[in-house]
Amino acid sequence: MAQIPAPPLTSLRALLCDADGNLFPSEEPAFEASAEVTNRYLGTLGIDQRFTAEELRLASTGKNFRTTAAELATAHGVGVPDLTDWVAQEKQAVTAHLGRELRPEPEVTGALTTLGGHLTLAAVSSSALTRLAACFTATALDDLLPAARRFSAEDSLPVPTSKPDPAVYLYACEQLGIAPEQGLAVEDSVPGALSAVRAGCPTVGNLRFVQPAERATREAQLREAGVWTVVSSWTELTDLLLPALQQRAAGDDRPVLAGAHR
Repeated sequence: MAQIPAPPLTSLRALLCDADGNLFPSEEPAFEASAEVTNRYLGTLGIDQRFTAEELRLASTGKNFRTTAAELATAHGVGVPDLTDWVAQEKQAVTAHLGRELRPEPEVTGALTTLGGHLTLAAVSSSALTRLAACFTATALDDLLPAARRFSAEDSLPVPTSKPDPAVYLYACEQLGIAPEQGLAVEDSVPGALSAVRAGCPTVGNLRFVQPAERATREAQLREAGVWTVVSSWTELTDLLLPALQQRAAGDDRPVLAGAHR
């Protein structure tokens, strides 16, 4: 596909961060707990298919449990049941497991502290707010991403949805009082990148917590989804953004385009 034009970095006002797999390595432990609930759900529907944690991760990264559960039922020709109780069960199991397993990531904390001096930081996720709260506490991100700047496709919208629907990014931008083009999204998954791009947000693909064996494929998929660049770490992202943000802080508001990158 054609190269995506670089955004004028001095016009940015917010950094819109996907959470799972982007701010912390939550994908693998989350699917350990989610697979148990998913398999019980499939059993009650009379569906023989069962998932390991890794199989479920590969099949549903970037989607929330509600969307995955509905898609599985439909794929097997079964009517989608009322998912309220199942969503609650999965949320409780995954939240508890992540709260036990996650630890602070110094690179992420350092990058957000630096960038947060220039941009409003917000979390934009498909995950439930209770899950985000447990993850941010476990990873020491509560002060950098307080509850008022966490937006969930599951809980924050009038009708729950999931990425790649752009609704959660549009809602986050509205609540932050910015135009989508003023919010730089950082996403690790293809559904997440599509959600941000479709909302009109310039988007960076982040491979920091992507499994090494999957990075080349994921990078190609993220670029195909419309991200303007891909970084391998939060340090790399900081190094990319900081010169233009410091220029703006010095009073020079001339638009600066991100240079050729990766």
